[in-house]
Amino acid sequence: MKPSEPARASMNEPPPAMDPEILVLGAGPAGLACAMELSRKGKRSVVVEKDAAVGGLAKTLTIREGDCTFLTDIGPHRFFSKNQYLYDFIEDLLHEQWRQVPRLTRQFIDGKFYDYPVKALQVFKNIGPWKSLRILADYAVARLRYGLLRQRTSTFEDYVVANFGRTLAEFSMINYTEKIWGIPARTIHPDWAKQRIHGLNLWSVLANVVRNALAGGRRGAAAPKSLVDRFYYPQFGTGRIYEEIHEHLVATGTRIETGSEPVAVRHDGGRITEVDVRLADGRVETMRPGHLVESVPLTSFLDLLDPPPPPDVREAARGLKWRAQVYLFLTLDKERVTPDNWIYFPNQDIPFGRTSEMKNFSADMCPPGKTSFFVEFFAFETDPIWAMTKEQVLELVLPYFEKWGFFARQDVRQCYLWKRSHVYPVYDLEYKDRLAVIQRWLDQLANLIYIGRPGRFRYTNQDHSLEMGIVGSRMILEGRKYDLDAIGGENEYFEKGPIYEKRI
Repeated sequence: MKPSEPARASMNEPPPAMDPEILVLGAGPAGLACAMELSRKGKRSVVVEKDAAVGGLAKTLTIREGDCTFLTDIGPHRFFSKNQYLYDFIEDLLHEQWRQVPRLTRQFIDGKFYDYPVKALQVFKNIGPWKSLRILADYAVARLRYGLLRQRTSTFEDYVVANFGRTLAEFSMINYTEKIWGIPARTIHPDWAKQRIHGLNLWSVLANVVRNALAGGRRGAAAPKSLVDRFYYPQFGTGRIYEEIHEHLVATGTRIETGSEPVAVRHDGGRITEVDVRLADGRVETMRPGHLVESVPLTSFLDLLDPPPPPDVREAARGLKWRAQVYLFLTLDKERVTPDNWIYFPNQDIPFGRTSEMKNFSADMCPPGKTSFFVEFFAFETDPIWAMTKEQVLELVLPYFEKWGFFARQDVRQCYLWKRSHVYPVYDLEYKDRLAVIQRWLDQLANLIYIGRPGRFRYTNQDHSLEMGIVGSRMILEGRKYDLDAIGGENEYFEKGPIYEKRI
């Protein structure tokens, strides 16, 4: 201890209040990107993260079984963006660990595989001529109703029926969407469709088939790619991005407190004044930040505020819902299950919604001769699956995979179970109005910036969360406001456009 430092009477005494220039709550993609950009500009921040490791939902977990090491993301995250700055941002961190991966994503419907996004000719071939004619007839009816007669699209169900017709919409979109959100498609806001599939419809799918045929199947034909068929992925998992950011931040003087969480956020109606943080050792430290960057679940953050928000804001927050996830990770004594990155399971009688095989993202995610399988369930925390043990969940899924020939019980080495709350913000029909009430009030707190999927109650991909963090840092550095909700809100399909090629 330096002579100038006052000795504390007891290690149990709370540490003195500190005044960090910037306090970041949450070390997921958005929070870490913000701290990283600030660090590059010579600004130090304090980052507080509830989990023991950084990365949020994009972290990579290490599973050791004797001499075998398996790596898995918490649900694999591909990287695709139109923003070259983001590619440079990650390339500077990962260098040779940054790889390009061919994408294979399929849907498993009624015992058959279908490419995702939907390929019309494949669907027509698999379902036969009569149902194909019904798809085309329904699409013609939908264009008449929603195009010529201008019937309003006020729900997700309206939107997909308008763009694909009733039969095709029910074939793979309505049922899977209801599985994700746990509510009927007629009660889901059309924003979900506009954000995920705007500009994609049956006509554009057919046009893409014709364009590819005329181009002779050549990559890089004159027209830009309309759907992404390759993406970037780190050699040892998406979490490497955030581990590298963590290492950089610590090396350059940023304080990162993992296993810690805010327990109170005080304000005077115009600014955040103090934040009490419970550290990993149980002590509570009071911080007085110049700027607070918030990327924890928005509804949880509102509960921390002292004094509490007005009644209308609290009422709006009570109406916002989150969807949780349950993850079953299986290590297998098998060379490979399928060639897919992801497989989607829209049928409602199948309890899980999506699987992924980490080996198909990077061979370094599994030992030679082994593979792993990641099974995702969408749930509310009141659903039976949330209370199940890993053994119970394994018994639930095994009959399906054995019946389909994916793998057998004797192939399973070990199983692991994880649960995460606040994964998906639910886009019900009232969410937008409720969120507007909350945002109008929060925006009065001049030194508060709230970012990321949880912080803004907005479904974003990994790249959009990173971009939101970078823009958040510029709001601090430049002293100006940016429209954070415009990020990732392009009026087009999320996966449309040419992929940026790495510089050589």
